[in-house]
Amino acid sequence: MTRFSTDDHPHRRQNLLTGKWVLVSPHRAKRPWQGETGDPAPTGGPSHDPGCYLCPGNARTSGERNPDYPGAFAFDNDFPALMPDNPAPEGGDPVFRVAEARGTARVICYSPDHSKTMPDMDVAAIRSLVNCWAQESETLGAHFANVQIFENKGAMMGCSSPHPHGQIWASDFIPTEVADEDREQAAWHASRGRVLLDEVAERELASGERVVEANEHWLAVVPWWATWPFEILLVARDGVGRIEELSDASRDALASILRAVTRRYDALFNASFPYSMGWHQRPAGSSDPAAWRLHAHFNPPLLRSATVRKFMVGFEMFGESQRDITPETAAARLRALEIDA
Repeated sequence: MTRFSTDDHPHRRQNLLTGKWVLVSPHRAKRPWQGETGDPAPTGGPSHDPGCYLCPGNARTSGERNPDYPGAFAFDNDFPALMPDNPAPEGGDPVFRVAEARGTARVICYSPDHSKTMPDMDVAAIRSLVNCWAQESETLGAHFANVQIFENKGAMMGCSSPHPHGQIWASDFIPTEVADEDREQAAWHASRGRVLLDEVAERELASGERVVEANEHWLAVVPWWATWPFEILLVARDGVGRIEELSDASRDALASILRAVTRRYDALFNASFPYSMGWHQRPAGSSDPAAWRLHAHFNPPLLRSATVRKFMVGFEMFGESQRDITPETAAARLRALEIDA
């Protein structure tokens, strides 16, 4: 009988952070492709675009004018998904359930330079962004249960402006993904007496086969349970649960590894690499605050080239997540790329 191989045979892997499973079908990566093709997204552009509502000195759609900011710059979203004072809905219907949702939304411009995405920024500029994330998280975390920091990079990910920026949605409720991670990390901590992501980091470092980048304070891996082809899990190796708790040394190291990871992405298909990136941190009212370890998820859609993406359709929509290339193969490809320091 043929011996099982994770490189050749279909199998399932469990995401320990959510409890969900992903189907891995490595043999499908060998099939011919006759699906969507297209031209790579354009890169570069002017350092300042007079028509961009995020560039320094320009007016936004609200009519407010941006200051001449020198680094990362945060402001209230002109079209927020959450508002702090909207009325509560009238609930009680067991079929058509509804719950109140209050909060606020902020935008963070990464750089005054319209043309520079994160991999184009130097470490000092990314460090300024890290400080901005931390300050916003601390300020908003004093008033809201959850602070969700994220970035949608590239038109393929629905980004509404080419100017490098991210968003923060702070809410008085804990969103589903964060609630799932809170539950699973607490259960792991209760059953094993250890922090889940600390154990994951130890095992990944010992194995090395899914490691993409690592330094004293951070570890970037294509996780064992990755859903997206070149997904990365970025884990804090220090004992912190929120981004504002990071030391100066850890913030320096974070800026360095963010630059390295995103430069590897751009080098993979020699194009500006689209992704959705989001931070997960300890929410207020966590069932077990000590179980949390600060981490970020990078979920990029690209699969075969700068234009061929992974679509979550069919089985993924109606069954469970599925991937073709193994996380080990994805990590090896990212790790093998030569990038500038």
